[in-house]
Amino acid sequence: MAQTAQITAFPTEPRNEAQRILQLQRQAYLENPYPSYEQRRDNLLKLERILVDNQEAIAQAISKDFGNRAIEESKMLELFLSIDGFRYCRKRLKKWMKPQRRGVSIWFAGASNKVLAQPKGVVGVVAPWNYPLFLVMGPLASALAAGNRCMVKMAANSANLCELMHKLIQEKFHENTLALLPGVRGSEFTTLPFDHVIFTGSAETGRTVMKAAAENLTPVTLELGGKSPTIIADDFDVELAASRILFTKFMNAGQTCVAPDYLYIPAAKKEAFVTAAKKIMAKRYPQLDNGQFTTVIDDSSYARLIDTMDDARNKGATLVNLAPAFEPNAATRLLPPHLVLDAPDNATIMQEEIFGPLFPVRTYTQIDEVLGYINNRDRPLGLYLFSNDKRLTDKVVKNTISGGVSINDCSFHVAQHDIPFGGVGASGMGHYHGHEGFIEFSKMRPIFSQFRFSALPLLYPPYGKVFKALYSLMIKLKL
Repeated sequence: MAQTAQITAFPTEPRNEAQRILQLQRQAYLENPYPSYEQRRDNLLKLERILVDNQEAIAQAISKDFGNRAIEESKMLELFLSIDGFRYCRKRLKKWMKPQRRGVSIWFAGASNKVLAQPKGVVGVVAPWNYPLFLVMGPLASALAAGNRCMVKMAANSANLCELMHKLIQEKFHENTLALLPGVRGSEFTTLPFDHVIFTGSAETGRTVMKAAAENLTPVTLELGGKSPTIIADDFDVELAASRILFTKFMNAGQTCVAPDYLYIPAAKKEAFVTAAKKIMAKRYPQLDNGQFTTVIDDSSYARLIDTMDDARNKGATLVNLAPAFEPNAATRLLPPHLVLDAPDNATIMQEEIFGPLFPVRTYTQIDEVLGYINNRDRPLGLYLFSNDKRLTDKVVKNTISGGVSINDCSFHVAQHDIPFGGVGASGMGHYHGHEGFIEFSKMRPIFSQFRFSALPLLYPPYGKVFKALYSLMIKLKL
């Protein structure tokens, strides 16, 4: 709460300020319900330029919020992916905006169908702290491309970035188009009668957001999380798999919604994986305290992770510190990356999303064991398989369900602009990114136009022989 207070500079109470801006944006929407291609393109370009022109300041603000966040990670995973997403949308926007022509059956010959993508109105964006820029800019790219007005609520743990982005956005955008609201609480924000809400965060909070949105019948996009499984098949090189898995697992110190959450590896290859992990991490992070390994976001998250480690150890798991020269440091919240070998099912680490630099490793003998384990749990946001065997890949993909899949790597399905990103079940609902994001924040409005000389009057009452003859013909004909 103290962090939030730093950035609250409204002349009115935040809830009232949020209501004022919502009314302002809704009025602007009513006055211009279908912004032109040029207006939408300009909005995307302005955001892109804000990011390009302020890269260092943004990366430093994110690092300050974390205590330490590797500047290189912020540039690669937040700034670049956001900028690239805006460019992708701009290049394709004109095509997306064109009405889609649809077919008409023979019974309506002469008439025409089309689908027009219309802006829904005002979109509320609720972003988390773990990727505080990308998880604002990704939804904004889709929502602004679709022609909406947008209001953004960032996490309290992102106070410094929120203050900076509030200032930068105010300089370039009128608040009737885009407004970032420091100081407003999530419970106040999500109860507003938006035309669409997108929330990224925990499943528990997602349920609360969905209940609040239901009061206004507001459609929601929920990007949650879950325990994303990772599988190394017997045919895949262990060192190559380890190299790719450990990069995505330990970037941002594991505080990533699509991070590999646990690993299944053939029993005979477990030791090889542990050996490879030690070698790889020693090379990548010879020093954990040089600013290149991100710290845990806050004291409560750090304490939770320490408790998770103790719980796993007490229940029989073996913990392997991959940076043995460093021990957990509560003062700096620097938690060295650990493998957690053979944790039992009742360990906290196997029951709850980890969101930290701890990586459970389990073994299997038959792939069906792994599929059964995955399918008996909540549907995850990501699933990762390392295999060059197409038959095995097809089996795993078609016999599981998750938000997305990466084959022979982890997490990077999120960085692909031309495929949708979204969860399923406990990991979320709805999609955004690229064209699917444009559709998600649009009302895909069907429009039927009748031909001047319609045959339908032949079916008007009073019903008699003509109706019976035509109806019989309609049923019999197979077109």
